[in-house]
Amino acid sequence: MSVKSFEPKFMKVGVLTAALQELTPRSVRDPDPDRAIEEWLAFARELDADYIQLSAALHPTETDVPPEAMLDPVANTLDLRRPFDKDRARRVQAALKEYRVGISDIGYFDNMLHHDPAIRKKKHDFMMRVFETASLLGVEAVCGFVGRNQQHSMDQNLDDFREWFVPLLKEAKSRGLTYRVEQCPMPGWTTGDNFHNQIAYAPGTWIALHRICEKAGVGDQLRIHYDPSHAILMGQDTRSLFQYLKDTGYNFLIGGFHVKGQVVDAKGVSAWGYGGQTVERGDWKGGKPSDNPADQVNAWKKQTVLCEHELPGTAKHDPLAYLQNRTVDWLDHQLAARELLKLDVANTYLIVEHEYPPARIQDKEKLKPILKGSIAFTRKIDEAAACMYALHHEVLPAQGIPVQGRGREAYRS
Repeated sequence: MSVKSFEPKFMKVGVLTAALQELTPRSVRDPDPDRAIEEWLAFARELDADYIQLSAALHPTETDVPPEAMLDPVANTLDLRRPFDKDRARRVQAALKEYRVGISDIGYFDNMLHHDPAIRKKKHDFMMRVFETASLLGVEAVCGFVGRNQQHSMDQNLDDFREWFVPLLKEAKSRGLTYRVEQCPMPGWTTGDNFHNQIAYAPGTWIALHRICEKAGVGDQLRIHYDPSHAILMGQDTRSLFQYLKDTGYNFLIGGFHVKGQVVDAKGVSAWGYGGQTVERGDWKGGKPSDNPADQVNAWKKQTVLCEHELPGTAKHDPLAYLQNRTVDWLDHQLAARELLKLDVANTYLIVEHEYPPARIQDKEKLKPILKGSIAFTRKIDEAAACMYALHHEVLPAQGIPVQGRGREAYRS
């Protein structure tokens, strides 16, 4: 019997720059795009965030989805209307050094399987610029969606993935990059009735996609950037989801985390179920999808009638909701990640994503204490989970001392 020292391992805490889209006004950042990155790095230091996930997006003048139709405002902190070159990289790297803040990865969340060849090419060309930027900045990963071809079945989309997405992964591989997929089903992305508008929404499809990647020689390029809010939206709980990945031998797939919760409204579920509002949303007018982008945003009632995004730390502690999978049990989330996933914990990113509607404040001074508190909460929860894990799985077992109680268990019903 030996004595194991107490050595908890903590994750890297950061924030997605979409948390405050208008930190730098467009009148300033449009002519001087890297100013937005510099000012966000300065803001991150004020928030006590060690990293930013740098948000990229097609400029509002270039996107195929009007900003008015989006649930969340467009966040292109990284403006790539012109390519990111070595001069731009030097300027950003100087700011990284000045503010002692790192970049976890670059996030570009768009539909990479769009059925229209011209629109798809535009998105892929932009993604290539994102890859080049990541390479120039020495960033190891890009985070985004896979998307869905709306004209095809889900099975046909596996072929679309093989034809259109695998080439992107080959480009990522040539640059030493990993592509981390956030698993949001994007239910309101279109005015159609599909709930799953992104095929990489759950472990079943992650595994199917990864098998395609393995055959194409890019298995190491596809990883998941897990966001528990989307699991809650689909009736899943984190511990069971992680357990399923372990049981199937795919618990290496998750490579990073968005820290964003979901608070399910029991009344909304009673009215519409977990598929959300199916009729009379307001996104259709005169028997067809409305041409007005302000009407199209109502497609998101497939999600918003039954739940609301949580900024970590802002929702009440609710053990019953945890047991019903109606909000995120953050402590068990971080504990389960350590117990069930194959992670290099000290090099895994926890990125706070802010989409809590009443707190989507486009005013730096008002938003600052809210984000600062959420980031601090996230850090302390992870530290608490790290301490529990070290005690439960290292310190006590080394001395033959049993751990008390049972804790949350996977697949309970």
